Amino acid sequence: KNAALIRKNSLTYSYTVVRPGPNLNMIVGANGTGKSSIVCAICLGLAGKTALLGRGDKVGLYVKSGCRKGFVEIELYKQGGNVVISREIHVDTNQSVWMLHGKVCSQKIVEEEVKALHIQVSNLCQFLPQDKVGEFAKMTKPDLLEATEKSVGPPEMYAYHCKLRNFRTKERELENELKDKTNFLEKAKQRNERNKHDVNRYYEKKRHLDVIELLEKKKPWVEYETNRKELEGVKKEREEAKRQLSALRQAQAPMLRKMQQIEEQLKPTEDQIKTKCKQKQDQLDRKNKEIDDIKQTLRLKQMEADDQQKRISNTKRAIEDLKAELAKVGDQPDVTPQINAINMDLRRIQEDRAKIEGEKTDLRREKSNLSAETRGRKLNDMNNMMNAKEEKLRARHKDTHTALQWLRQNRSLFQGNVYEPMMLVINVKDPRYAQYVETHISFHDLRAFVFQRKDDMEKFMSEVRDKKNLKVNSICAPETSCSQRPPSRNIESIRRFGFFTYLREMFDAPDDVMSYLCQQYVVHDVPVGSEKTKAMIKTVIEEPYLKVFYTAHERYIVKRSFYSNKISTSNSAVNPSQYLAITVDAEGKQQLEQQMKSKLSEIDERMSALQREGAALARRDNELLSEKKRLSELKGKKRQLEQKISTKQDSLRQTENSVIDLKKIEEETKRKIEAVNSQKVAIVTAFMVQMKVRVNTCRDVQLLHFHRLFFGLFLMSLQQKCNRLEQVKVRLTEQCKGLLKKAKSVCRMQLNENLPEDLHNAFTKLPDTLAEIDAMLNEEHSRAEFFTGLSEQVVEDYNRKEEEIKNLEKELEEKVNALNAYRQNISEAKERWLNPLKQLVEKINEKFSDFFRSMQCAGEVDLHFENEDEYDKYGIRIRVKFHSSTQLHELTPHHQSGGERSVSTMLYLMALQELNRCPFRVVDEINQGMDPINERRVFDIVVRTASRKSTSQYFFITPKLLQNLKYVDEMTVLCVHNGQTVSPDQWDEKKFVTRRLKRTART
Repeated sequence: KNAALIRKNSLTYSYTVVRPGPNLNMIVGANGTGKSSIVCAICLGLAGKTALLGRGDKVGLYVKSGCRKGFVEIELYKQGGNVVISREIHVDTNQSVWMLHGKVCSQKIVEEEVKALHIQVSNLCQFLPQDKVGEFAKMTKPDLLEATEKSVGPPEMYAYHCKLRNFRTKERELENELKDKTNFLEKAKQRNERNKHDVNRYYEKKRHLDVIELLEKKKPWVEYETNRKELEGVKKEREEAKRQLSALRQAQAPMLRKMQQIEEQLKPTEDQIKTKCKQKQDQLDRKNKEIDDIKQTLRLKQMEADDQQKRISNTKRAIEDLKAELAKVGDQPDVTPQINAINMDLRRIQEDRAKIEGEKTDLRREKSNLSAETRGRKLNDMNNMMNAKEEKLRARHKDTHTALQWLRQNRSLFQGNVYEPMMLVINVKDPRYAQYVETHISFHDLRAFVFQRKDDMEKFMSEVRDKKNLKVNSICAPETSCSQRPPSRNIESIRRFGFFTYLREMFDAPDDVMSYLCQQYVVHDVPVGSEKTKAMIKTVIEEPYLKVFYTAHERYIVKRSFYSNKISTSNSAVNPSQYLAITVDAEGKQQLEQQMKSKLSEIDERMSALQREGAALARRDNELLSEKKRLSELKGKKRQLEQKISTKQDSLRQTENSVIDLKKIEEETKRKIEAVNSQKVAIVTAFMVQMKVRVNTCRDVQLLHFHRLFFGLFLMSLQQKCNRLEQVKVRLTEQCKGLLKKAKSVCRMQLNENLPEDLHNAFTKLPDTLAEIDAMLNEEHSRAEFFTGLSEQVVEDYNRKEEEIKNLEKELEEKVNALNAYRQNISEAKERWLNPLKQLVEKINEKFSDFFRSMQCAGEVDLHFENEDEYDKYGIRIRVKFHSSTQLHELTPHHQSGGERSVSTMLYLMALQELNRCPFRVVDEINQGMDPINERRVFDIVVRTASRKSTSQYFFITPKLLQNLKYVDEMTVLCVHNGQTVSPDQWDEKKFVTRRLKRTART
């Protein structure tokens, strides 16, 4: 069992070799001499984690200070050949090189080899470093049980424990799943039971619907049969009408022949009479027309005479009015001097107005010159600014500059507004603001062309991107303008935070461009602040409506979690402007504009004054012209009135001389009418003679015509009846064909197929008339409509859920069987685990109790659990009593003193010693804090127990020992010294022993 430990550049030592004994190894040395470095070397050499040592988290920290690498080699006893493990630690990379029997290998291979030897450096029951002594008492009961199982239990014990814990977890899952499925099945049954009533109602409704379907199938057949019977009746009636028509035509034939002979005899005489009658009638009509013309001439003369009298009366009345007005005018004085004075005033007013218009023309010319000068300067400034910006654009993005030149040459191709790149059309009001605008708007959009219409944008991109292969950006302005959107808060409401304006107010841009920026970048709602804003930033970000804002030199973005309402902020520096800072000299421009504005204002004031003077002169001019017109009209009115009176009198004389003699005209008209009437009497007399002859001739012809008409009407009536019956026959035939086709279609039959027997039998049980069928249909429809809200889906859902319930019951049965089988497996595993575990704990308890009794104390170890099925709650409980006046108390980090905890820990480890499967055990400075009595007792127990040949190798590290302790030959004492002058190779052990014996004899 002897093994060796070689260390190089490990913590305290540059190089050392440790050769421990096979049983108890007592490593003694003062604090700081390097005892614990041996423990660290064992842990790290056996692939232990640095966390187990509690001294450093990086393996490079365990290399001696000032060295770049360290080396540990451990030789372990193994039947059939020892195992040599080497580890080289590199400080720079904090990596290790592993070797097994001198050959480089992986850490995993080393871990597997260590595990095969039952070495567990992570188990506090096997390996208890100095800095982990206090943690043993802090271990929970389940942790202590797990460590004990790994340390002294058979290999399968811990495996069974883990399996039982997994089994229990799986069992709980199965139980929960079984419970959920049972509840789900019960609820499904309840739900489906509620649906069963709807299913029964559905079938009841379906029975009514089946009857309705049969009725609707039979109804076309009844309609067809009714129509067919009607067709047979029409056919019989039509044949009877044809027979009557034929008989009538045979009886009419002799009469028609006689009528034809009489008409042939009378036809020449009748034609002559008709001609003479027509001639007389024409003559009579012409005479009537002549009388009408004579009467019309008389009426026209009467109307003309009435108009003549009215004109004479009106003319006399007008002459009287003019004479009365002439009498009034004759009393007015001479107005010629007044008209001359008004003419002089008018000439002076015209001269004054001419002077005012001249001065106004001079002022307009001066204003025009000032406006032209202002526009010229503004245009020059704009050109300079645009040239500088274009040069910047050409240097930064040549493709966009090339596309700009093309646009300027082909602007007529587009229907809507097309704006040049945004950086050219945006004008910052103050160069200091350019950095905020340029930080907020990406360069990707600053170099983009803005279009009012989408089709213009597509045409532009097709030309410059697809055809010219230029990499340019374009955007389309929103259809609804957003440029005038108001901010969410008035600037005055947030001025207390140092905000002085919104981003939109810092620059000018065309409406479409501003609309896009308001929609995309919300420039109308992004405030800009000052250093005061920065000083109050913690308060500002708490405001819920501020999402993006600027301080003097930074941009802040505030986000608020939708779920937790927590605030997260990000800020970035405001970059200096590269493009938009190129603007017109604002101060000089403002002064110039103020001067121009002042001059224009003076000109406008003078123009207004001249305008008022001109308006006053114009009003005076109009007043004088009106007065002159009135006086002129008054001066010429008398002469005009005299001339009008003379003209009216001449007209009156002419009208009176040409008065119409109406009586003479009426007498002449009467004579003409009497002469024409005499001619009409002669014509009428001759016409009456001819009419008498015609009446006598036509009487016989009309009688024959009457007889023929009577027979013709009767014949036509019969013919119409035959035609009507033929139409009815055709219609009914077509209806029969359609109804038969419809009936077979409703019954899903072929056209040449007869009515099936089962359908015929079903039809016999139903009514045979349409009225009865319709009544029954209405009744069945009413009954079916009573069952509302039902469909075939209800039955399908019910049947599907019934099938699901059966499947669930089957699945539930399988789950119950699986759970029972699982519980059987758990029971078998529990039996294999729990019985050996109880035996093991009983052995540990026996040893532990013996150790405590030997120290005149009491101790007990038992297997503790609250629920025997909760396998993850099983644990080892240690209870101790150090004073006779107290009861047994569970070992905890707080109830016992540090020395009592150390004694308890040490005795528990010693109780495991003879049961231990591990090849060695390490305990570092566990006797610290013990009182001398307990320390001596513990030391005796350790020596007695660890020196037995049946126990494993034991390392006991301590910085001090009590005097007059008992030692045995089976133990090995390793003394650790440290110093520049220490040379162990030159020491004489015999002299040390002789000196010690002499000193003892003297005492």
